[in-house]
Amino acid sequence: MNSGGDGAVGHAYAPRASGGRVPGRFHRAAQLESRASALRESAGTGAVADNLTGALTTLFGPIPMAIIPLVTFRDRLRARLRHAAPGGGIAILAQATTAVSAYLGDERDLGRIAADADIDSLTLSLVGGGHPLFTDREPGPPDTAAVNRFVTSVVADAVHRRPAR
Repeated sequence: MNSGGDGAVGHAYAPRASGGRVPGRFHRAAQLESRASALRESAGTGAVADNLTGALTTLFGPIPMAIIPLVTFRDRLRARLRHAAPGGGIAILAQATTAVSAYLGDERDLGRIAADADIDSLTLSLVGGGHPLFTDREPGPPDTAAVNRFVTSVVADAVHRRPAR
């Protein structure tokens, strides 16, 4: 357990650009937000599947993947996190869901995904089916090619079937 000098105990602290220290959980949340912004900024560039592969690889990095099982199997921790922030510890998955959904919507608006694509279903498939690729593995993340095969199979129809507007 760490103390940031303000009496708060129990959280790791990370340096703040302004010189102070910010609790590690907020630092991780800011990192996830930054990654989500980068995904949205990639809309209209590169291949959709490649952008999503990169995003899932960074959004489901080692720290978020270590937190999910901790929250899933610890009722008291889950209750504390729900109280501290709506969405609780599974907010990691909620943030990934929001980022992927916004990106897919942007790509649809740009005409790179079919206008009638079900963004909610694609998002659920990518996040719900994607995060297990990063768990129960040998040490280290899954092979990028495996993630790309998964992503490509999920979005293939929506990317290739783009009816004229």
